[in-house]
Amino acid sequence: MRSRLLTLLFLMTACKGTESAAPISGGGGSVHLMGHVIVVVEENNDYSSVIGSSSMPYLNGLAQQYALATKYYAVTHPSIGNYFMMTVGKIITNNDSYSTVVSDDNIIRHLIAAGKTWKSYAEDLPSVGYTGPDVGNYARKHNVIALLSDVVNDSSQRKNLVPFTQFATDLAAGNLPAYSFVAPNLCNDAHDCALGTADQWLQTNIDPLVNNAAFQRDGLLVIVFDEAGSGDATDGGGHVACVIVSPKAKRAYQGVGVYQHQSLLRLTGEALGLTTLPNAAATAPDMGEFFQTTGTP
Repeated sequence: MRSRLLTLLFLMTACKGTESAAPISGGGGSVHLMGHVIVVVEENNDYSSVIGSSSMPYLNGLAQQYALATKYYAVTHPSIGNYFMMTVGKIITNNDSYSTVVSDDNIIRHLIAAGKTWKSYAEDLPSVGYTGPDVGNYARKHNVIALLSDVVNDSSQRKNLVPFTQFATDLAAGNLPAYSFVAPNLCNDAHDCALGTADQWLQTNIDPLVNNAAFQRDGLLVIVFDEAGSGDATDGGGHVACVIVSPKAKRAYQGVGVYQHQSLLRLTGEALGLTTLPNAAATAPDMGEFFQTTGTP
């Protein structure tokens, strides 16, 4: 227990004082090819509120066991521009009520062109293929894939917008797509509820993925916060936690590079073997430092 507490304290203080961030720059290395990439996005909490927090023992356990990006910054406030950067490579808008269909280049377009499967698993999505506005605890601003023209204007692609309940079914059946974007609802992503609620949701719903045999062969899971609290606008959106989980990740590794969401977009594409990437992802610093160079972890 004492050793665990010391580790948590170390993580909590890692990179403290870096709030005047250097220009984004990678830490070297190359990204492994993966069979499955899963991105889970949490909401509106500073790095220092998350890493080392007793409210998030599960997420901190993953950070200790796998890899942690200690210098990772959101690009803007409020939420929606960060989600667009993760998927389109541009902020597009800072209006959380934005509802215009986006025809810009995006990760879905590149996945389709490469013959890769994908799904957006959004908790409390009213129905398969739903592209409408907020309903209950479902927030479209956290599921901007539902605004992309490649999805909205294609009836077959719209079917890949599914409620999160489908995630466990697909995992158990070995049917996870190559690319999964996971958006918990407004409570379970820590937007409206406590960090402890979000952490329990992760343990309940994401731990089965981490322990899945197929994932432990060639999977990549990234759990990232979209933006810091409103008091931190460092590099646009503030210092946030980004945890990288994979059998090919370095173990107990703390990153040295400085990154933003465009690097995450690059990582998701490169890990699936995409040779072209949308917008800012094409030139963003590579996150290869988080992966083993040879052999197994």
